Amino acid sequence: MYKSQKRALLYAVPGMALVLIFVYYPLILTFYNAFYRWNAFSPVRTFIGFENFQRLFSDPVIGIALTNNTLYAVISVIFQCGLGLVLAAVLENKMFSKFQGFFRTIYFMPVVVSFAVIGILWQLALHPASGIVNPFLHLIGLGAFAQDWLGQSTTAIYSIIFVSQWQNIGYIMLLFLVAMQKIPTDYYEAAAIDGATGIKSFFHITIPLVKEMTLVTVVITVIGAYRVFDEVFIMTEGGPGMSSQTLVTYMYRTGFRTDEMGYASAIAVLMFVVLLILTLIQIRVAGTGRSKGEG
Repeated sequence: MYKSQKRALLYAVPGMALVLIFVYYPLILTFYNAFYRWNAFSPVRTFIGFENFQRLFSDPVIGIALTNNTLYAVISVIFQCGLGLVLAAVLENKMFSKFQGFFRTIYFMPVVVSFAVIGILWQLALHPASGIVNPFLHLIGLGAFAQDWLGQSTTAIYSIIFVSQWQNIGYIMLLFLVAMQKIPTDYYEAAAIDGATGIKSFFHITIPLVKEMTLVTVVITVIGAYRVFDEVFIMTEGGPGMSSQTLVTYMYRTGFRTDEMGYASAIAVLMFVVLLILTLIQIRVAGTGRSKGEG
């Protein structure tokens, strides 16, 4: 038994080494760098203590970025997780069982499409003069809503969020499908005998029994929302002004545009802390991992 344990530990060492080198070492280095004022083109580093972290609380752009990330997270959870769950339930219905493979492929295809291409196409489509969105609104009698979607601070972030929602719904749907296929069919048969409709079975059987997967999808979606970069950078670069900045785009701007690497590291630390707190809260609320006897 002792030899087998040593052999198992030996097999685990390469994986542990990779995690330490590519995950924990950069994380520790980021915390360390946040206490210094430095730039990428100079070997000189000045220790400034908590000055970068104090700046976070007085920087108005941080407030804008946190608000935008939170909006992104809330809307993404509602649309991506909500629609992903509904689509998975529909495809698990007997009426769609023969065509499930086809629809799974169709819904999943957007996940593998580069958002760089999609972002550029939507940037053109939302253009106030040459785009197709405003003419379409005029065509269907909603011309009063036509505007410069990406050029106004009040609509830019919402336009970006709208464009990005559809891409990950197929991935979330597949995760829910995996969870639903593990639910015993006896539950649905018993519910049907008792006169429960498909909608009632969905709310009283499906949703409770995919609770663990719901937590996983919510955590994935929230983390993705606070790490969003491509969509914002491609479509607005955080503009107009700073109205559509997120934590990652602002960190990129601070580190590679204004060359304030220490402050960019502090923003990265803030992202880590926010995501850690949100994940722990979600796990606590969902009660994941508790035994039935625990309160």
